[in-house]
Amino acid sequence: MLLIVVVSFSLISAVVQTEPVMDPWYVAAVYEHKVILNPEPGVPLSRLDALQHMQKNLDIYEEQAARAARQGAQILVFPEDGLHGFNFTRSSISGYLETIPDPQQESWNPCTEPGKYNNTEVLQRLSCMARRNNLYLVANMADLQPCPLKTDPSSSCPSDGRWQFNTNVVFRSDGLLVARYHKNNLYLFEQSFDTPPQPEIITFDTPFAGRFGIMICFDILFHKPTIALVEKGIRQLVYPTAWINYLPLMDSIQFQQAFSKGANVTLLAANIRYDRLNMKGSGIYTPFSATYHHAQKGDPEEGRLLVARVPVLDPLWVGPSVTTDEGVVRSESTSSKATESGFCHQENCSDSPAPETAPSVPPSSASFISSINYDPFTFIFLNETEGDVNVCNGTFCCHLRYRRLQHGGSKELYALGAFAGTHTVYVHIGLQVCALVRCAGLEASSCGQEVEEAESKMDFLLEGKFGTRYVYPSVLASKMVLEQPEHLETAADGRVTMKHSNMTGGLVTACLFGRMYHLDIE
Repeated sequence: MLLIVVVSFSLISAVVQTEPVMDPWYVAAVYEHKVILNPEPGVPLSRLDALQHMQKNLDIYEEQAARAARQGAQILVFPEDGLHGFNFTRSSISGYLETIPDPQQESWNPCTEPGKYNNTEVLQRLSCMARRNNLYLVANMADLQPCPLKTDPSSSCPSDGRWQFNTNVVFRSDGLLVARYHKNNLYLFEQSFDTPPQPEIITFDTPFAGRFGIMICFDILFHKPTIALVEKGIRQLVYPTAWINYLPLMDSIQFQQAFSKGANVTLLAANIRYDRLNMKGSGIYTPFSATYHHAQKGDPEEGRLLVARVPVLDPLWVGPSVTTDEGVVRSESTSSKATESGFCHQENCSDSPAPETAPSVPPSSASFISSINYDPFTFIFLNETEGDVNVCNGTFCCHLRYRRLQHGGSKELYALGAFAGTHTVYVHIGLQVCALVRCAGLEASSCGQEVEEAESKMDFLLEGKFGTRYVYPSVLASKMVLEQPEHLETAADGRVTMKHSNMTGGLVTACLFGRMYHLDIE
């Protein structure tokens, strides 16, 4: 049987691509883009004016594609809304729309066949960008498609007889358009776009890493397309996003890494940089490593290119491998942390023991209710330097064994929270969550509020018994530094255990985020 050996690796600045088909690694790049916005998105623009606006962002894309290519990148991902921005109405975005042909129905290279379709200037430029830099390119743009309002009045056509889609396009390294994906899960502020009539499950193949799946931003929280891709065996995902950060559980890099680790996939995540809406945080994640950037308060508002060498995870990819008895060996003994530049590197974890399995202890009578992102969590304080605590929300219980390493005279307050139910603000999704959080103040109501810094380090074991196999683990340290959990284990009965110790910084959040997709309300 074939054996793929995965070892720890670090960010590299340059790789010479010689024979891409014969390498079990590839070089990926994502660009966090400080988008140049239309200052009046509610006012319709002519096609010429909309093009002039998008060309300003495309000029930056050109520079970054060339930079990525010089560092050996074979695939480059740009963020959601990176060319046109956001906050449009259905009518005001019309000048930005291009009709994107379906690559599953026809073969088209916009760079070499620019005259085949009218009003495709953005597609042409992206295609030539991929071709010029000899890399696969993933970008997000606005698509216009006709729908049969007159011929089929019973269809789901909007009243104006056309569909407008938030769309990812993928170009091959020669400029050929190879994939088109219409976003299925629109966020609250996307009135300019339609949900496609049927959810799309879209993939594309590469010669250097096999197959990739495609999703956009809010999609990451839903079964379709994201989990549908994972359940098809897709282990490499491209992910343009315009993510608004919500601590303590839903910061961009926190959830990006958690999803990568929990779903056992590679995630190439490119976010917008727009501080006014707290949009920032991008990365290149595998189940055992992370290369990421998350700007701090006061940092210059600017773009950031990330490049990393990534192992091929496509199980069907044909390449050289080491033959041995059986199985796939996966290194779990890596941690990740951000450097001052925003890049990260991997180091071997210490072998010092984390606490052993937490015993089942009765819930404390001192529990209280406080909110995390509008969900009523049941909390219990961590009042001791070390100990065992248990908290339940209904029949769902979370266990924690901890040892707290306080810094000086720190008076930071921590609490363990549990929530099981349906999140009902903006969207109805089923959750089971165990969360250890640093409270924003010294009162119960501050537990669950946003905190970015902490001084107290923790050695801990966090455990819950989940009704789903989709549980996403995260450990977020002070100043938005990610830590790789030292040990994760999932038992046959649904019990998930996360151990961690020897933190590099104070603990902000440790979380097991369970998604109960079967309880979602459409």
